[in-house]
Amino acid sequence: MANLSTHMQILTLGSNLIHGNIPIGIGNLVNLSLLELGHNNLGGRVPDVIGKLQKLEGLHLNGNKFSGLIPSALGNLTILTRNFMEKNKFEGSIPPNLGNCQKLQVLNLSSNNLSGTVPKQLMGLSSLSISLVMSHNFLTGEIPSSLDDCISLERLYLGNNTFDGAIPQSFKSLRGLEELDLSCNNLSEKIPKFLGKLTSLRHLNLSYNYLDGEVSQEEIFANASAISLVGNDKLCGGVPNLLLPKCSRKSPGKHPGLKVVIPVTIAVIFVILLFSSFVIYCIVKAFRGRRSTSYSNDGQSGLSYSDISRSTDKFSEVNLIGSGSFGYVYRGILVDERIVAIKVLKLQQQGALKSFIDECNALRSIRHRNILRIITTCSSVDHEGNDFKCLVFDFMSNGSLDLWLHPSANDQHQNKKLSLLQRLNIAIDVASALDYLHHYCETPIAHCDLKPSNILLNEDMTALSVTLDWQNSSLKHQIIPPKINHVNWAQGFHRLYSSRVHEWPFSILGDIYSFGILLLEIVTGKRPTDDMFNDDLSIHRFVSMALPDHVMEIIDPLMTFEEENPDENFEHGVEEKALIIDIDSQVYKHRKLEECLVSVMRIGQVCSTASPRERMAVNSVVNNLHAIRDSFLRFQKRKI
Repeated sequence: MANLSTHMQILTLGSNLIHGNIPIGIGNLVNLSLLELGHNNLGGRVPDVIGKLQKLEGLHLNGNKFSGLIPSALGNLTILTRNFMEKNKFEGSIPPNLGNCQKLQVLNLSSNNLSGTVPKQLMGLSSLSISLVMSHNFLTGEIPSSLDDCISLERLYLGNNTFDGAIPQSFKSLRGLEELDLSCNNLSEKIPKFLGKLTSLRHLNLSYNYLDGEVSQEEIFANASAISLVGNDKLCGGVPNLLLPKCSRKSPGKHPGLKVVIPVTIAVIFVILLFSSFVIYCIVKAFRGRRSTSYSNDGQSGLSYSDISRSTDKFSEVNLIGSGSFGYVYRGILVDERIVAIKVLKLQQQGALKSFIDECNALRSIRHRNILRIITTCSSVDHEGNDFKCLVFDFMSNGSLDLWLHPSANDQHQNKKLSLLQRLNIAIDVASALDYLHHYCETPIAHCDLKPSNILLNEDMTALSVTLDWQNSSLKHQIIPPKINHVNWAQGFHRLYSSRVHEWPFSILGDIYSFGILLLEIVTGKRPTDDMFNDDLSIHRFVSMALPDHVMEIIDPLMTFEEENPDENFEHGVEEKALIIDIDSQVYKHRKLEECLVSVMRIGQVCSTASPRERMAVNSVVNNLHAIRDSFLRFQKRKI
């Protein structure tokens, strides 16, 4: 390509089997007006020298395997009118320099791994008149309001991202808009009435957001086939075909009996609160009394060393269910016959006693369905006078996630397999626990050791995150997030006291990184420390190379796919038409499964990206995983 004539104006090599990278010599073709390389197997980074092609009007790089950042040098292509870069593996932020392309009419960046906010410089290009497509990425923040200059824009697709906030009022200026897709985001507030006044609008998709309020019945909203509003649980009204609930109507004016109703209501509430307080007091008192008679109290905890020794049959190897640098985990049976897991800690390190007590006090306040709660603790001495510390948890009958993802030949779980739906549920459980720790504790907490062996599964296969390895100072088996490896990831739960506040953003972003790696491990079944991963190949890059066309080749071979109506063999005499329908349905099922897996893997990719600030917020992770699971369940229930 580098030897081609510098006088060449058009180079069209699309829809072939060309592979490799774009050579640096492409920058010599300074007279090119059209570069068409779409739908090949090209990969690697797009070289910055492409910015030298300043006569370029059309750029087609779509349908390849290009990765890395979108080069900011594209901003030098000031007469570019068409830019197609969809269906690649571009990551990172959209460069603001694209706003220099003052004649750009079409821009398609969909189906990549782009993250961050959309530059206002780009959204303010008045030349955008045909289409702006950024769907199926991980773009965040509010939709920029600078689009009000794009009065001739016909198609705007921003769906399947994580945009939040309201639909911008500036959209009222898009008088030429024919198609608008904002589906599968985190948009909230009411649907603006001006959308019904955009006379050119013929397709509107606002599904799967958090919109609320009454839906209009005028203009486009009168045509149920032209709009999609599903997945917005707080919407009401609209035309009957939308099947939305009726809006509740409040009668105007003051109720004539209001002066009587209010005092009576207050009196009833007061009596109920008083009675409830008395009942709660009695329950708590009874519970405390029961605990004091059930356990031997050594003054600091609910159990003594003798109790622990007795419950584990003197720490018998038969009851040993796990070990590590932090100590040992035993199965035990308490005096009330409750089966528990007992984590006995090694206390060789100086200051471990104070650290243990501080952390136990902090963790007692945690209350979340996906975080394993400490039943009680023991801080005592053994029969030889040595310090003894342990934590007591409910016993999880299905063991750790690690046992299910990587069963050994003699493992009791070796014949059990996790379905895709179970894996989605586990991922949601873990993300929900992180969201709680990061944002809803009285003092924020970072997990700092998220991995399959620290995730336990109860009898319902609900995932519970276990407490951490406080004494483990070795980083040998840990995956350290790039660019922030100066943070001590082996310190367990990080309570953010004033002396450590500066570490907090890195701890949060480290948790997100670990969750991303965990999510990729859940889907692929490969440990991030697998021998196949070395300096040149990580699990992140391994998945990136497979996205989006080869995901079915890298998924965990132990993964099963649950279906509500399993396919059955056709009996003799079935019409040929029925067989064709079944073949079509199999193609549809395969495509929907692939879409689901691609979406999950992309979340894992963005969470574990090298740049900490470009990782997805944990609440967005939870929302996106819920949307993927809901879509998967709807697909399962659909009768084809």
